[in-house]
Amino acid sequence: MRQLPEADRDAIRIAQDPNFPRWLEQITATGGCAHPVHLSGSTTTLDGTTGEILRHYDTRDEPGERLLVRCRNRRASICPACSRLHAGDTYHLVRAGLLGGKNVPATVRHRPRLFVTLTAPSFGAVHRDGERCRPRRNGGTCEHGRPLGCGALHTSADPLVGQPLCLACYDHTGHVLWHAHASKLWDRFVIDVRRRLASSVGLVQSRLADHLRLSFARVAEYQRRAAVHVHSVIRLDGPNGPDDEPPAWGNAELLAGAVRAASRRVLVRTPYSPAVGELALRWGAQADVRALRTDGDGPDDDAVAAYVAKYVTKGASETGAGTDHPLTTWADIDSAPVTEQVRTLMHTCWRLGALPEYEPLQLRAWTHTLGYRGHILTKSRAYSTTYAALRAERANHMGHTDIPDAITERQWRYVGSGHSPGAALIAAGVAEDVARNREVGREEREVSQ
Repeated sequence: MRQLPEADRDAIRIAQDPNFPRWLEQITATGGCAHPVHLSGSTTTLDGTTGEILRHYDTRDEPGERLLVRCRNRRASICPACSRLHAGDTYHLVRAGLLGGKNVPATVRHRPRLFVTLTAPSFGAVHRDGERCRPRRNGGTCEHGRPLGCGALHTSADPLVGQPLCLACYDHTGHVLWHAHASKLWDRFVIDVRRRLASSVGLVQSRLADHLRLSFARVAEYQRRAAVHVHSVIRLDGPNGPDDEPPAWGNAELLAGAVRAASRRVLVRTPYSPAVGELALRWGAQADVRALRTDGDGPDDDAVAAYVAKYVTKGASETGAGTDHPLTTWADIDSAPVTEQVRTLMHTCWRLGALPEYEPLQLRAWTHTLGYRGHILTKSRAYSTTYAALRAERANHMGHTDIPDAITERQWRYVGSGHSPGAALIAAGVAEDVARNREVGREEREVSQ
């Protein structure tokens, strides 16, 4: 008789445990989190005046004497359940900055707003999908004997798309160092946009804040060529943020001009290296700047929010541009399930990371992301709400509200994480049910509208 797989045997063992109903309640409360955190401890709520115990919770009454909570990992490749929740929070965060809500006034929808995409520069010719890849009338080869062109018609699923025509010709050093300075390049870009807005109306930059504020949210996305590019929503407010109207001269045309000029001119110089020299790093030439309008021709606000939310849950591994876990040795790089192009970029990270002039860039620690060490999503303080506020609102909605004038004493400690094989099987089923119910609910709302 064929023996059941280990995960199935373990799932049966868990289901036969007398504490299974309560354990399943915990799994359901996490949404089927794939790698929950295990906590042990207690929470006691006391009346702030009398000292009377109003509420007490202790994990000694729980299965295994522990409470399971979400891992909150944003990457779908690591935890689909938590990534969906993170994507939903991101959608509401970005949407509130476009249309109002979550303590942001609805008047922001009538402000000057842009949807901007900034790309990385070219580090070498790569295969492209769509039209004929890279046709060349005269053919020819590079110094390494590789063809300079490609006349194929690649589909988007072709594994060649994004790969260099010649691995040896490709500027892997420039690619890695651009990634390492991408966040600083964004900061310089924002400063330059402010400077250009001020100078266009005869103000010194230090006085711009008296007239308007630049608010933004941006997300970084890995392209097929393993280079990051940036999608951003940029909005003009008055000096006090979302509650304040910008001056009449602060319009979308002025903002778009400042954004285009800054994307062309801003640069960051790398530290001088005897091995590499000093590089001047810029944005790519393909900057896309679109005005967002509530009444017409610009991209739809909900679609923009959904687009940003979609990419915030993607890790480098999902686009083939790295891994979601740090690499600690050269051997880890050699065994990583990546393309030869990505492996070469990782090796470049590792080699450059050994040079003292690049030590502040922590390239070895960020080898798995090809040197990029910025947050996937960043926003200005006044753009909209925060993840913390959204999580607090969700907790209140679920009934986890604090009692007025009460004192809460918490004693918690970390005791583990993850699932056994059978528990992982059950949790995956719970996550699928949650996702299916959410999809059914969305379809029903669309029909009712």
